[in-house]
Amino acid sequence: MSQTRSNKFEKRRKNTNAITILSIAAGIVLVIFLAVWVFGGGDDTTEEGTESDASENTSEEDNGEAGGEDDNGFLITDPDSNEDEENNNESDNEDANREEDNADEDEDADEDAANEEDENEEENEEDNSYEDRESAEPSGDDVAEAYTGDWDPIGTEQEGDHNTDFSDGSADRVEIKRAVSKVTGLSEDGMIEHWVGNNGPDKVIATVSDSSNSENYRVFLDWVDGEGWQPTQVEELN
Repeated sequence: MSQTRSNKFEKRRKNTNAITILSIAAGIVLVIFLAVWVFGGGDDTTEEGTESDASENTSEEDNGEAGGEDDNGFLITDPDSNEDEENNNESDNEDANREEDNADEDEDADEDAANEEDENEEENEEDNSYEDRESAEPSGDDVAEAYTGDWDPIGTEQEGDHNTDFSDGSADRVEIKRAVSKVTGLSEDGMIEHWVGNNGPDKVIATVSDSSNSENYRVFLDWVDGEGWQPTQVEELN
């Protein structure tokens, strides 16, 4: 009887010890699991937070080039960015003004060229009017060729009643020489006036040549009131 009770006690003690050991082991495993979960998850959170902070910092740096907001929400403007923008605007304005000036210069040049062309055309028309001519009856045997044309009066500054003045340097002599130069093509400076005389009322004959006497002409002119001397016939002399 005493031995049976002792065996039961010994068996109960062993069971108690086993339960205690299992409880301690389970507690250790639980502590290890909690430690792994807490510290392992915290590292992931820390890495995520670090990546998030890095992304925010990068975004703030990108925004900071032209301007952004600080931690308090105030707008931050980069003065260098504003200066660059002002310089770009000034450069654009200078380029626009330069292009406008060039366009104005080109327009003025085109206008000047057009005016010069018009003047040349008028001069050519005037010269061609003196070149247009028809054959005429010569006045003598010394004539190689005689011709007439629809020539305009040379113009005059004389007013009132006209009486031809044949003296050297008179208005008539100056205007007669100018008309003869136009119709013959001889220059006034190089022209030699061999004879200028009366050919009837308000009519004259001028015999002229170039400075070398290689080209000789006889020119008939009529006076037109208010318009000056008008060539009516030209003869190239032998």
